[in-house]
Amino acid sequence: MSVRELDAQKQEAFAGRMVQVLNDACLGFLTSLGHQTGLFDLMAGLPPSGSEEIARAAGLNERYVREWLGGMVVGGVVEYDPERRSYALPPEHAASLTRAAGPDNLGAMMQFLSMIGEVEQDLLGHFRTGGGLPYSAFPRFQRLQAEETARVYDLALVDAIVPLVDGLTERLRAGIDAVDVGCGQGHAVTVLAKAFPESRFTGIDISAEGIAAARESAAGLGLHNAWFEVADSAELSGKYDLVTAFDVIHDLARPTRTLAAVAGALRPDGVFLMGDIAASSKLEENIEHPLAPALYTFSTFYCMTVSLGEGGEGLGTVWGEQTARRMLAEAGFRSVEAKRVEGDILNLYYVARPASGA
Repeated sequence: MSVRELDAQKQEAFAGRMVQVLNDACLGFLTSLGHQTGLFDLMAGLPPSGSEEIARAAGLNERYVREWLGGMVVGGVVEYDPERRSYALPPEHAASLTRAAGPDNLGAMMQFLSMIGEVEQDLLGHFRTGGGLPYSAFPRFQRLQAEETARVYDLALVDAIVPLVDGLTERLRAGIDAVDVGCGQGHAVTVLAKAFPESRFTGIDISAEGIAAARESAAGLGLHNAWFEVADSAELSGKYDLVTAFDVIHDLARPTRTLAAVAGALRPDGVFLMGDIAASSKLEENIEHPLAPALYTFSTFYCMTVSLGEGGEGLGTVWGEQTARRMLAEAGFRSVEAKRVEGDILNLYYVARPASGA
């Protein structure tokens, strides 16, 4: 076969897949609206209802709700009875779309689609010029990330993630010094500080807005063992028994310096607990990953470009288990274990101990 000849069946199958991609992408935006308006949460508790009833109960405009419902019906998300003109959200679908679903709520993830769409034209220019977008180009990121991670932390941080480190729960109960680098709006810190009142927790982040939100949250919870500072993780100082970093190292401009600073800040018996992308550093090993296209998209539109925009390394999807292990070893960690939490397909949790440890 010459290079100009086409396999008609292959071409037709691929065209069909692209049509499905277009439909699913559009459905993703409608799903985001369903999450943000609370329509999924509302419909999960309603019997089959007309658009007027649904709009009235949600306090929304009926015409917009009706058009949204149409998209949900043809997209296979909502069921429709044409005789009664009623709409229903099946419980099997609600289990993946409502806030009550906790970490299983995929509706919340769809909000990231509109966020990356907002910067598409700006990002396009960097394909020609290089460099990247500044962190300030994503004003909604911290709020969306806080919502996303809170669903995991509230359910699993204390009972599933902390126990990945042998003896850590007991040490936290007794009282140790801990710092969370790249804490964002500080939800991980507040969850830990509330669960372990004898320990002392600090959260650091370069975002003044994020730190302000974290301080407000801690004050509202009446926590007296949680502090937050605007600081660069690459300049981490002080001595700690525990350093945590959740879904942040691969985004940093200077991850190499941050990991070295973390190693230097740990006491001899200290531990670094790092949650990060559960992927391979090798492209061919990511092809079967259930979220592979999403990971590369998020990296292109946020993780890689923000790092490059700050003059950084731009790890992006080059960061994977192999690279993480290598960089941790080069930073001075003598032992590194990679562990998983059941049901979490997005993250690996690295338990790393410094070379000076016992």
